[in-house]
Amino acid sequence: MDETDLKLIARLRENGRASVSELARALKLSRTTVQSRLARLEETKVIVGYSVRLSEAYERGLIHAYVMITLRPKHAPAVVTALKKIPAVRLLHSVSGGFDLMAVAATGSAAEMDDLIDAIGEIDGVERTTSSIVLSTKIDR
Repeated sequence: MDETDLKLIARLRENGRASVSELARALKLSRTTVQSRLARLEETKVIVGYSVRLSEAYERGLIHAYVMITLRPKHAPAVVTALKKIPAVRLLHSVSGGFDLMAVAATGSAAEMDDLIDAIGEIDGVERTTSSIVLSTKIDR
């Protein structure tokens, strides 16, 4: 991957629905060049899909939290499977340190977040959760 590929990926992160023509104009490349680069990035599995990015106004209206999860031994696969079924869990990391997993969650209200954290704690194999509610975002790249 070269600098042009990185710029192309950065543009797609800003707007995954940008047309090849828009990307070509922004990067000062031909449409054919952009199209072939996209095809190569998809074929080599650098780009594996395109997703929705929600507006800042919508995101600001949500309650966001980091939920650190401690598991009982040998329960990780079942807990991960259960967490995948919860739409409010946006991201799940396996982490080192005092916790086994870290979930990033978003809900419409504090009450919904409270219910979500309780639901995560009730999953068979979860020993303990510790949560941190996000107060503000200082950097979002």
